[in-house]
Amino acid sequence: MPLAAYELGDGLLTVLSIFFLIIWIWILIFILTDLFRDHELSGWAKAIWLLFLVFLTPITALVYLIARGGGMRDRAIAAQAEAQKQMDSYVRQTAGAGSTADEIAKLAELHKAGSLSDADYEAAKAKVLS
Repeated sequence: MPLAAYELGDGLLTVLSIFFLIIWIWILIFILTDLFRDHELSGWAKAIWLLFLVFLTPITALVYLIARGGGMRDRAIAAQAEAQKQMDSYVRQTAGAGSTADEIAKLAELHKAGSLSDADYEAAKAKVLS
């Protein structure tokens, strides 16, 4: 008779336990992220939620999801919209700034078309090069 028997059922139970542990950790991370993302909640209220999350984890997590669940969605959407706005701004700023060669080529086309005088062309070219 073996001293320890680890069968298929035990292995499946271990995998299932690890799965639920990862889900639990994911929920706690999501709650903590939402808690500190909320700018309307005072520091004291955040500290109390955190204190209860540490000592009464399952009950507090359940209460938090029930009481503040709708706001979690709104705060997540607002954070995504803000991140998208900043990314769009960065892309516009970066795309708008062409290389020096492109700027000089545009100035040369304007000069060749007669839109810029020789003096204006040289001044603009000096400005781009500096």
